[in-house]
Amino acid sequence: MKKNFYLLLLFTAWLGHANAQTASELKQAYQELNVFEDPLATQLKKGLKKADLKKINDEKIRTAAEQMYAGQYDKNYRLATYKAILSPTALGEQLSIGDGYSKYENITGIYLPIGKHVVLVDGIQPGKDIKLMVPNWDRRAPEGTDPTKDPKGWGIIKQDFELRNGVNIIDVKEFGGLAYIGYYSDKPAEENPIKVHFLGSAVNGYFDIAKNNDKDWNNLVDHAVYPVVDAIGKHIQIAYPVEAIKKYAYGKGVELISNYDSLVYRQHRILGLIKYNKVPKNRVLARVNYNYYMFRDGDGVAYMGAKQGYAMGMVVDPASVIKDDPCWGFSHEVGHVHQTRPYLSWGGLGEVSNNIFSLYVTTSFGNRSRLSEQKGYAKARESIYGKGKSYLQDPDVFSRLVPFWQLQLYFTGKGNNPGFYPDLFEAFRKQAAAANVNRGGARRGPRRGDFGLNAQNPAVHQLNFVKTVCEIGKVDLTSFFENYGFFYVGEFKYDDYGNYTYTMTQDMVNECKAAISKMSLPKPVVDLSTLED
Repeated sequence: MKKNFYLLLLFTAWLGHANAQTASELKQAYQELNVFEDPLATQLKKGLKKADLKKINDEKIRTAAEQMYAGQYDKNYRLATYKAILSPTALGEQLSIGDGYSKYENITGIYLPIGKHVVLVDGIQPGKDIKLMVPNWDRRAPEGTDPTKDPKGWGIIKQDFELRNGVNIIDVKEFGGLAYIGYYSDKPAEENPIKVHFLGSAVNGYFDIAKNNDKDWNNLVDHAVYPVVDAIGKHIQIAYPVEAIKKYAYGKGVELISNYDSLVYRQHRILGLIKYNKVPKNRVLARVNYNYYMFRDGDGVAYMGAKQGYAMGMVVDPASVIKDDPCWGFSHEVGHVHQTRPYLSWGGLGEVSNNIFSLYVTTSFGNRSRLSEQKGYAKARESIYGKGKSYLQDPDVFSRLVPFWQLQLYFTGKGNNPGFYPDLFEAFRKQAAAANVNRGGARRGPRRGDFGLNAQNPAVHQLNFVKTVCEIGKVDLTSFFENYGFFYVGEFKYDDYGNYTYTMTQDMVNECKAAISKMSLPKPVVDLSTLED
C-alpha cells in the first residue's frame, strides 16, 4: 500500500495540477498524508501515537488525523462515491429540448470557504475531464447597481477546478461556496465511479427525498454553514436560501420536493416521456437568484430571493407552488427547459410553446385556465381568427397560444385522443433523429435559403407542425390552421430572443395542403375555434 501510494505521488506530481498547485505544496501534502493507511486518507496507519500527529503542519490534515485517532472524524458527505451523469447536451439532443437540465447534479454537501483545501480523488480514468465546481449561489449585484443591470449578468458565476487522481490542492478565491462534482458523459453507464474525500472540510449537507424526512430537512436548514442548501427529488434539484426555507417551508421538505417532482412529472407526461419510456434520470435545477423575478437560462430555472423580490416566497411554499400564479410561474420557466426545438419552438413561440406546459400543469392541479381568466379565447377570435393574418403577427403571446391549446381541448374531448400531444412530441423526436442521421450526425447551422427542417425560416417548421398534427391526430385540420394564419403567404421580420424572417410562399402552402389531402382524413367533429376551458 505504501509503495502504491508513493508511486501515485510521483505520477501525480509529474502530471501536474491545475490552479497553480506548486510542486512544493503537493510534496508537502503527500508527506503529511503519510500518516494515513490509504491514498484517500480514510484511516490512520496502525501504531501511530498522538504525538506523531502533532508534527503535521497543515491544520486541516492534522485536525482530521486527530479526530480519526479519537474516533470522532465524521466521513459523512466528506467521503463519497460519484457516478457519471448523462450530459445535459446529450440529453437535449435525445429529447430535442436544448441543454437546460442541471449541470450541478453531483452534490457533495460540502462548503469550501475562501482558502486552500485538500481534496483526495481516486478512480479517474485517463483522459476524463472531471471538475470540482464552486458556484456563487449567494451572488448579489454591486452596491448601488440595479440588479437587472448587473454587469456580470444574471447567470451562475462559478470557479472550476480540474480534478486528478491523488492530492488536489483546491485554492478557492473571491468567494466561497458549495462544492459539486462535474462528472458528465454521453455514455455514463460505461464510466467508472470515482471516490472523493474532502479532508476535514465543512459540511453543509443536502436533502434527498429518497432517503430523508422532514426531521432531516429541519436539521439541514438549522445547521447549514452556508446561506443556501441543496435538495433533490426524483426530477428536481434545488439550491434555495436557508432564510426562505425557514420562513415558507420549515417542516415541509417532503411536501415541497414532492410537489416539485409532480410539477415536472406532469410536463414529462404531456411530452410523451412517460408513455414512451424516456423519462430522464437527470434533474431540472431550480435555484435562487438576486437579479430578476424569475427566468430560465442554460443552467435551469431561477427565482428571486426574498430580500429583493417575492418570487422565492411564491415557489418555496409547498401549498402555494401548486396553486394559481405560483404554479403558472414555476411551470412556465420549467416549460422553457422542455420546449422542443425547433419542431414546436420556432421563432415567435419563445413565450408561447412553453405555456402549453404551463396550462397543462396548472389545470391538471385543478386551477382555472389562465386563458379563460384573461378572456384569451375571445381576444384570439377578435384579433386573429379569420382575419387573414398570421397568428405570429399578433403581439399578444396568449392570443398566439390559443390555437395550440385548443388542439389539447379537442383531442382530450370530442377528438377522443388524450395521447395526442405525447404522440406529437414523440413524432417530433423521431423527425429530429432522422434529420440528424441524414446529416451524418453532425450538428450544423442552416444555410441561407435552406427550406428543409434545418432552416431558420419559422414558416418551414410551422408547416411541418400542421402536417404532423393532422397525421398524428388523424383528422384534417386545414381549415382550423388556415383561419389562424398558419398558411399566411408573405414575408415579415420580427424579434423573439433573436431576429427572424418569416417567409411563406404559395408553393409551400400548396405542398403542405396536398400532403394532408393525400392522408384522406376526416374533418373534426366540432369547430375547434369555439373550444374553451
